[in-house]
Amino acid sequence: MNDRTEQMDDLQLVALPTAVGCTEMFVRFSATEWNLRPMRDAAAQAGRALAQAVVGAANAANPGMLTARIRVAGPDLVIEIETPRVARTPAIPDGPRVGVTDLGDGRYLLWASLPLPGGMNASAVPLPRRQRRPSPAAAIEAAREPLHDDGDDVMQRILFGLSNTQDRHRR
Repeated sequence: MNDRTEQMDDLQLVALPTAVGCTEMFVRFSATEWNLRPMRDAAAQAGRALAQAVVGAANAANPGMLTARIRVAGPDLVIEIETPRVARTPAIPDGPRVGVTDLGDGRYLLWASLPLPGGMNASAVPLPRRQRRPSPAAAIEAAREPLHDDGDDVMQRILFGLSNTQDRHRR
């Protein structure tokens, strides 16, 4: 069996109650973008439950960060929450496999794994492939003839701008 991760997205959030809804929306969006609409609701529910467990274990005065991650690996869609605080595995109805893994160095990983529909494997999921492309405005600017500047003029303008800003703040 091939458990290679084919696609992954993650999002860092502060472990406050708002992270629960953000995690749910993030998982829902990713499942939709990856053409896994039949799994969208179950995945979003799992992401929500994992985030609630982490936020519930957080100290409100010093909540720390969490990383919500979704990935397609082998025969599963995996939702993960990485956190510096130990949290209990939540009970999630309708049965994804769930667990907590100690990553060492004070890091913990709560995870839920849902089987892909129809015995599908991660390599068969029609995933979007992202490319870095310049915005239309950047492409227009790049097409224009470059300015010839020896660099000293640019530095002088930056220093002049900085000195004027400092003068305004002293008044």
